[in-house]
Amino acid sequence: MGTDTVVLPETKQEAESRLPDAWDYKGRPALKSSSGGWTSAAMILGVEGCERLTTLGIAVNLVTYLTGTMHLGNANSANTVTNFLGTSFMLCLLGGFIADTYLGRYLTIGIFATVQAMGVTILTISTIIPTLRPPKCTPGSKSCIPATSNQLMALYIALYLTALGTGGLKSSVSGFGSDQFDESDKNERKQMIKFFNWFFFFISIGSLAAVTVLVYIQDNLGRQWGYGICACAIVVGLLVFLSGTRRYRFKKLAGSPLTQIASVFVAAWRKRRLEVPSDPSLLFNVDDIDEGFSKKKNKQKLPHSKEFCYLDKAAIKTNSSVNTVNKWYLSTLTDVEEVKLVIRMLPTWATTIMFWTVYAQMTTFSVSQATTMDRHISPSFEIPAASLTVFFVASILLTVPIYDRLIVPICRKILNNPHGLTPLQRIGVGLVLSILAMVAAALTEIKRLRVAESHGMTHDSVATVPLSVFWLTPQFLLVGSGEAFTYIGQLDFFLRECPKGMKTMSTGLFLSTLSLGFFLSSILVTIVHMVTGKKPWLADNLNEGKLFNFYWLLTILSVLNLGIFLVSARSYVYKEKRLAEEGIIELEETEPTSH
Repeated sequence: MGTDTVVLPETKQEAESRLPDAWDYKGRPALKSSSGGWTSAAMILGVEGCERLTTLGIAVNLVTYLTGTMHLGNANSANTVTNFLGTSFMLCLLGGFIADTYLGRYLTIGIFATVQAMGVTILTISTIIPTLRPPKCTPGSKSCIPATSNQLMALYIALYLTALGTGGLKSSVSGFGSDQFDESDKNERKQMIKFFNWFFFFISIGSLAAVTVLVYIQDNLGRQWGYGICACAIVVGLLVFLSGTRRYRFKKLAGSPLTQIASVFVAAWRKRRLEVPSDPSLLFNVDDIDEGFSKKKNKQKLPHSKEFCYLDKAAIKTNSSVNTVNKWYLSTLTDVEEVKLVIRMLPTWATTIMFWTVYAQMTTFSVSQATTMDRHISPSFEIPAASLTVFFVASILLTVPIYDRLIVPICRKILNNPHGLTPLQRIGVGLVLSILAMVAAALTEIKRLRVAESHGMTHDSVATVPLSVFWLTPQFLLVGSGEAFTYIGQLDFFLRECPKGMKTMSTGLFLSTLSLGFFLSSILVTIVHMVTGKKPWLADNLNEGKLFNFYWLLTILSVLNLGIFLVSARSYVYKEKRLAEEGIIELEETEPTSH
């Protein structure tokens, strides 16, 4: 005897508690009481902590693996590390595009975390199988055979699969975490702010564990154990993430802002022979949008600006473009102005790349320097060379509370800004600290070479220079403090100044500066190594090279870059101030009015 299933009608309270812009895993409007919140966010934070542990656990000590085990030169090893990190951050743009346009953040995280786990697993296997490494030898001796092309191919497949997974995962984690909180709810909005604080905390904890515990295990127990732990960590993080599927809140795909930018340029190019009307009201704008453009009705209308007027051609009305209602032929003036906002940020974007080029040296040549110096804390304990980056991480963690407790109150009085330094001022401080770091690095290297020469170690690549490794501490501390200023300043700047519909892309823009900084480091190393071939600055035996000249070169380039940044920052007008001058919004006292 069959029975009919009775579906009880939803109560009024349940209907009111459903979120209008978030859905559960079955595609139904998400219940506020049983979805999202800190339980979901914690599972997302877990996978990010594992990602940071894995990526940094590989990167900070990779240069010693390449030189000591794969028998590559210092310059080649440094470029391999910076290319790996640069690719990881550059692929964040690809991951963000895929998440926004096709897969959504949940699937993007799940798929790319799996790819990263595959890459780290292959890397672990490559350290176990003897045929995937050249035979052991005494460092610096003529019997050392560099890794073959097949051995390097296995290594590169592992590294770049890991980089692909890192880029896709990192692009969506923070956004998916913020999706678990309802911005229209006052309490949940406060929780979302705390989420970003904890997000930074988990990144820092992952970094700290990577540069201490993992590096020690790699150097003392073996790479297979260190990389194996990384592989297990990312798998555990993925399983924890997937276990929260029933509780997550999902948002509909918003489409990639890269498409909007491309469509504005294409539409402007197609109407390049037309004249822009002198009256901006004659241009196509959100007021003219019909139901075919209903998704864009919620956009904040932006005033017309006289800069980059060529792009205004994209909003010129023609009979064919209005009738076809095709974004590749016709854009709204607001779409055009949003693209202009992005273009105005490009000088700041470009001038922050140099900071990350300096940053790259902390994971390459600074680690190579450490391997040649006295690293004993006591007669029985020697710290791993890559673990010196603990000072780097510690300075980041110290700079944030010092800034909040000391610098902000001073700036409130002097600059009359409740938030302390503006985003551009923070970036400027970070750039100055990076210059000081390179000066300290160059002076330390000069001292190290003098000590090596005085003890007759100039041609000895194996002997330990009797100089404490802690002479390298200033450069790590300065770059770490610089990152605390630059990282937060950049993130604040890009999120504040980017149009509301382009928040994901703004994070991608920020992360692309890291990527390009690492790639620029690779380019500079290649050029310097080529130009100074007969008497190389970046010799395989650092005692025979002139690494300090490379640091002086970075100092000069950083000073020039700082000058360009100051010129562009001085002329930059913040978006809130621009809109306030047009009467679109009221400028709050808490918003920055100076640079």
